[in-house]
Amino acid sequence: MTEIEGAGSAVVEHSNVLKVLLRQRHLQNHRMFCREYNKLAKAIDHDLVDSFPKKAQFYRWLAGDIIGLPYPHHCRILESMFPGWTVEQLFQKHSGGIGFVPEPPVTKSPILIAETANQVASVRDGVADVTAVFETRPQFAHEMPPHELFDDAENISMVGLSLNMLCQQYSDRALKELLERGTIVKCLFLDPDGYNIKSREREESHPDGVLITLTKLNIDALRRLRTKLSDDACANLHIRTYDEAVRFNITVIDNTLCIVQPYLPDARGVESPTLVLERQDEHPSGLFHTFSSVFETMWERGSDVLK
Repeated sequence: MTEIEGAGSAVVEHSNVLKVLLRQRHLQNHRMFCREYNKLAKAIDHDLVDSFPKKAQFYRWLAGDIIGLPYPHHCRILESMFPGWTVEQLFQKHSGGIGFVPEPPVTKSPILIAETANQVASVRDGVADVTAVFETRPQFAHEMPPHELFDDAENISMVGLSLNMLCQQYSDRALKELLERGTIVKCLFLDPDGYNIKSREREESHPDGVLITLTKLNIDALRRLRTKLSDDACANLHIRTYDEAVRFNITVIDNTLCIVQPYLPDARGVESPTLVLERQDEHPSGLFHTFSSVFETMWERGSDVLK
């Protein structure tokens, strides 16, 4: 049944307070939000467990694409999730920028933001679609682990060097389940037999063959996984290589979230920062579109290794 959510409010086209607060808690993903919803439901009224909004409805909340307010049981959970805020205030338009955390208008109870200031840099207006910046890749992985990024994904597109976030940090079983249920996965590796991977080994001061071996292992792991898939699922896994100077790891999820990790000179990849970008159609020239386009052009130039 479609929610006819109250009356009196117009459709909101910009960020609302709820979206900003969820981003600061890294709960803007539907799966992560539902997990938090159920924690609160168990404490408030066990009958509310698993009564969270469906995925499409949740993203309409974040887009402000509702009229009125959610159902009363949703309102109870939301007000418990954000003490000091009324549900009316949560759905008000917010124009302070995603890096600014609004305070409750009535109760000045603290809002959970980044655990430490040097882990996550607040991003102010002027950088259209950057929602978080992490100082290093391990800090990013701690706050946004691969299973929370990938488990609900319908499309995953990756380009980089060895693609460890998928091949080393995400289980074969979970990836197999994604592919079997129809998720499209595109992996573009730096060619382990090419010139540029050897150049990167020298730049990171690795012994010869370290990155080459790791990349080959990751490609072979995906090939082995492919032999365990159904025919339909096999068609969902695509592997290509490229031989160009490696500049970024780029991961695009469902054409809405983009993870960008630059490669720094004379530094291992784990020491480089991570940018989290969210697509905002009101900023068609934003960084999300820039980096998702980079992936697409590199993918077109890549060589298929499954032929």
